[in-house]
Amino acid sequence: MVVTNMKELCEYVANKRKSRSHQHAENIRIYGACRGMGNRRYKLPQKSSFPKQYKAAFNKIWR
Repeated sequence: MVVTNMKELCEYVANKRKSRSHQHAENIRIYGACRGMGNRRYKLPQKSSFPKQYKAAFNKIWR
């Protein structure tokens, strides 16, 4: 779309915002509102690397 003056630009922007709002409302109606992932999917256990000198398996207790 070619806009030649400010009045057309304002009208174009207003129509664009209305259409985007309508499209967003349709998506919410179909898929539901946006939500976060939750802790179960967000917090994943990472590889832990602790010094072996403090673990019981590497102490003199077990030797």
